[in-house]
Amino acid sequence: MTVGGIFISFEGIDGAGKSTHIDRLAQMFREQGRQVTLTREPGGTPLAERLRAMVLNDPMDAMTEALLVFAGRRDHLLQCIEPALVRGDVVLCDRFTDATFAYQGGGRGFDLEMLSTLERWVQAVQGQGGEFTRQPDLTVWFDLAPEIAAQRLQGARVPDRFEAQPLEFFKRVAAAYQSRMNQSPQRFAQIDAGGTRENVWDAVRLALVNRGWLA
Repeated sequence: MTVGGIFISFEGIDGAGKSTHIDRLAQMFREQGRQVTLTREPGGTPLAERLRAMVLNDPMDAMTEALLVFAGRRDHLLQCIEPALVRGDVVLCDRFTDATFAYQGGGRGFDLEMLSTLERWVQAVQGQGGEFTRQPDLTVWFDLAPEIAAQRLQGARVPDRFEAQPLEFFKRVAAAYQSRMNQSPQRFAQIDAGGTRENVWDAVRLALVNRGWLA
């Protein structure tokens, strides 16, 4: 079984049910003796959390939104994710860069080439072999039809700037997630999030067992 640091991100449109399974997975890793860092994006550090509040609530154009998200990501990487991986932790992150390509790229229609440039700049970190672009070791994508997600969220809470978007926005977001997976299929585990909670959990657990990360 792998003993070094592991970076796992969790993606999907709002209402896909990520949070329940992230917490359960953290507990399973802890039961196997692993240290776990639970974090999220936007956010994860005091600075990034302040930027998160702006991104979710303040009016702004797509470029400003993307730049704030990547600024928070840089701080998050340097202050939280990289130190945790060096310690050998399992890092479980609720959203990472795929969400930026999905929401700002797909949903907002922001330039994908510029997002790719920011991705290379912001996620450049030093490793034993020199500089490389940090990506998750595994991205668990909770794939759910936007129509079903909207039904799940209806009346659950006061929507933020993203949750308040129309159905067509989330259809573009879902298509952008599919595109990201097509570009890096070896990094993704696509989970059918429309099933029962236990069926979804079994699929998530199996994805990690198959990687040799869980017994």
